[in-house]
Amino acid sequence: MPAHNTEIADALDQVADLLELERANPFRVRAYRNAARAIRGLGSDVASLLLRGEDLPAIRGIGKDLAGKIKELASTEHLPLLDELRTHVPPVALELLRLPNLGPKRVKMLCDKLDIHSVEQLHRALLDSRVRELPGFSTGIEKKLLQAIEERPKGPARFKIAAVEGLVAPLLDHLRKAPGVDKVSVAGSYRRCQETVGDIDIVATAEKGPPVTRWFTRYEEVARIAAAGDTRATVVLRSGLQVDLRIVPAKSYGAALHYFTGSKAHNIAIRRMGQERGLKINEYGVFRGRRRIAGETEAEIYRAVDLPFIPPELRENRGEIEAAAADRLPKLVELADLRGDLHAHSTATDGHNSIEEMAAAASAAGLAYIAITEHSRHLAMAHGLDPARLRRQAAEIERFNGGRRDITVLRGIEVDILEDGALDLPDSALGELDLVVAAVHTRFNLSRDKQTERILRAMEHPHFTVLAHPTGRLIGEREPYDVDMPRLIEAARERGCFLELNAHPDRLDLSEVHCRMAKEAGVLLSIASDAHRTGDFAYLRFGVGQARRGWLAPQDVLNARSLRELRPLLRRTMA
Repeated sequence: MPAHNTEIADALDQVADLLELERANPFRVRAYRNAARAIRGLGSDVASLLLRGEDLPAIRGIGKDLAGKIKELASTEHLPLLDELRTHVPPVALELLRLPNLGPKRVKMLCDKLDIHSVEQLHRALLDSRVRELPGFSTGIEKKLLQAIEERPKGPARFKIAAVEGLVAPLLDHLRKAPGVDKVSVAGSYRRCQETVGDIDIVATAEKGPPVTRWFTRYEEVARIAAAGDTRATVVLRSGLQVDLRIVPAKSYGAALHYFTGSKAHNIAIRRMGQERGLKINEYGVFRGRRRIAGETEAEIYRAVDLPFIPPELRENRGEIEAAAADRLPKLVELADLRGDLHAHSTATDGHNSIEEMAAAASAAGLAYIAITEHSRHLAMAHGLDPARLRRQAAEIERFNGGRRDITVLRGIEVDILEDGALDLPDSALGELDLVVAAVHTRFNLSRDKQTERILRAMEHPHFTVLAHPTGRLIGEREPYDVDMPRLIEAARERGCFLELNAHPDRLDLSEVHCRMAKEAGVLLSIASDAHRTGDFAYLRFGVGQARRGWLAPQDVLNARSLRELRPLLRRTMA
């Protein structure tokens, strides 16, 4: 069976992990990591391209040998190199690498010196204080490892929203071709744009259910049929994702979509409001006694309890019902509201396309401006810019802007915030730019007070514009560093600078809770793709979903402003 892009990328990431454990050449490790990221960011499915006889798209950094391995994975879902590497390391090594403060060197030491073969064995060794006796370990690392192990999720695996999107889209296409089907919609946490998804709920309308459930269970990606009836079915896809299908008549479509979309707390609150009005609300409709009075649309459900329509992203029972009742729901930001992107990279550092190519892709995506924000010199692995290279790039951008009318490129930098709060480049270089995006890329393990003070000192810098990916998290891979976010938001308000909502689906940083806190403090957020290749501008849609969960309206978003409106705001922070 052919593999999906997410499966190919996961395998390439595993190769990189195992090579790192073997202390292979770091550039070889990085090549596999970049290839994994590139495959995840492709707009087209590699396996489908190859089946049609087309070539793998040209991707910077992927040579003939690596391209051959990608083709092999795409067509067979198998890679002999990965099998070989797995024989060189203990099976637990990959799992241990996902724990905080455990790089390849420490993982190898745990396996060799303490004979660790499972996370449970490591847990016992930590409780027995045996780990702290090894070179390079400390009581602080011991404490963090214990906490990470004890807080590991015990339930089913959750999938990042971008990975789910790639699995759901073809399944919906398949379902829409089912005999007798009219409407097909995704509900659940996916529709609410949660960062990760445990399973998928799909609502479909049809006069006869059995032909649809049979069609559904025969989908080529189904690995196991958990249940199948006349109006409902549950399957597990090859990826491990569980999908639940519910078939209802057209008159119940809105009620079912509402029932299977809202969080449990939101749905209970709406049902309670119905009961107060003598109504019964369930997945089949709204009933007064035995008479069905509504249910064909979601708007009917809300009208029945005297509320306007509540967008799916807000249905968490976090004040949206009260706001709706008081006519105070925000008009949420939409993808079309974004006028530009203030965080993107090019081939000058670790990007995969030239400034011209990135600008053309941004223009094609409907954007009027982008900021090129390369890494600074402190991030050596990304070939970060020093002042001289930064000035040369700024001159290149000026020349580019002189010949274009469809898009403007802003001169920026993603400058490292050093441990003492200083910025990685001198004022003489930063002051020549249109904006400075500052980020923490090292020393994630500082105490809460030290990490907070580090960032606060950076924000006081006269050329500080935007705090990038403010908590440093990688969903499912790296926990956010410990920082006092309310203090950072207050400092941004006082200083007049901005926070980033990094739209990369591995980050989605800020969380929706912090987005709402920033909104309430009057701090503008930049929804940024952190694009490293032309296809990455598509990540903006995930950032918009997160922003909507955080109650953000267009006026709360920095880059929902025109370039004419934006420039004075940027100049204010660069004064």
